[in-house]
Amino acid sequence: MTQRLSILAVSALLGALALPAVAQKTGGDTSGATMESSPGKATLRHERTIVATVEEVDAAKGSVTLKGPKGNVVPLTVGPEVRNLAQVKVGDQVRVRYAEALSLTLKKEGKELRSAKGASETTRAPAGGKPGGAVGEQVTVVADVIAVDAKTHQVTLKGPNRTVDLYVEDPEQLKLIKVGDQIEAVYTQAVAVTVEPVAAKK
Repeated sequence: MTQRLSILAVSALLGALALPAVAQKTGGDTSGATMESSPGKATLRHERTIVATVEEVDAAKGSVTLKGPKGNVVPLTVGPEVRNLAQVKVGDQVRVRYAEALSLTLKKEGKELRSAKGASETTRAPAGGKPGGAVGEQVTVVADVIAVDAKTHQVTLKGPNRTVDLYVEDPEQLKLIKVGDQIEAVYTQAVAVTVEPVAAKK
């Protein structure tokens, strides 16, 4: 799969990714969100798994169209990391796993240059195995704290490309942040698609 395009397409297949509470949904859709916090650091993680049905497949062109549990139909262009596509047939069901995480770390009186950098990784199924593949991306941004408003719980961050306001709900965390500090934000997301037997609906 082309990385960014595939992640956006899978997001459309899943529907709104609004970081819901842990829930079991129809169509094999499971999702969960967790929040971890310690002084000067917070991490939000969200994972979701759905079962989608193959509507169309063209192994020669490297394309497959999936239908999600909400009826969303999304075409995917796959790359060499998704091996054995010829094994996939219309009507097959695939399991789509999506995970994302955002980690914020306070750097007191940080001296780093404002920056943004990204990295990506792909994996693929072994030759002869079940068709599948995975893509992952990570973006790291270092931003300067240029304003703190204790009344509104807003922290203004100036990154390498733009300035944004961050809402800090925890008053104890907010007390730790001062103008001149820096915030390092690390956002990761990964999508894995595998063809595997899925129990029939009763």
